[in-house]
Amino acid sequence: MIFADRLDAGRRLAAALAGYRGRKPVVLAIPRGAVPMAAIVADALDGDLDVVLVHKLCSRWNPEYAIGALDETGWSFVSDASEDDGAWLKDEKTHRLAELRRRRALYSPQQSMADLKGRVVIIVDDGLATGATMRAALHSVRAQAPEWLICAVPVAAPESLAEIRGDADETVCLSAPAGFQAVGQFYRSFEQVEDEEVVDCLRSRRERNGVPAGSGG
Repeated sequence: MIFADRLDAGRRLAAALAGYRGRKPVVLAIPRGAVPMAAIVADALDGDLDVVLVHKLCSRWNPEYAIGALDETGWSFVSDASEDDGAWLKDEKTHRLAELRRRRALYSPQQSMADLKGRVVIIVDDGLATGATMRAALHSVRAQAPEWLICAVPVAAPESLAEIRGDADETVCLSAPAGFQAVGQFYRSFEQVEDEEVVDCLRSRRERNGVPAGSGG
């Protein structure tokens, strides 16, 4: 399955999640790429939109390869024991946590995250490669006691999808091809989403919902 772009993937994902319309789900995007997709899903399901901030921990030898991930609380996991060398990994975690705090201040200035307790929560990403960031996102949200926790992605590496299933109450994935190499290979257009687009998307959603800039909630 090939998607034209993230918006196309978002529309197809929204159709697959249509059964949650009427349950007022909270749709959480993993920034930055998933934010435009999650906005489409939230609109289609009449849900709330927010972000869940997690960051992959990168290999010393290949910055594109995730060896684990961490969330805003500082909780982390490392999936590759060979990379778990104290000083270097500590610096990597410190650097990534600072980036998450910068993003929270940028994306949600003076805004508190939606209360997830007892809610249907759908975490959206544009795809699963190693699945590290999704695993951290699911852990972060699970700690907030949602009623039902869903992982929703257009495409995933089959082995990563299998590992994630145990962390979510439900997994919605449109395609898990055997020839998976990278998320971008399944999009005809896969341009980077910048911080400005994320900020604009979240701000417009809040304004539509009548949340004044600078207020909590």
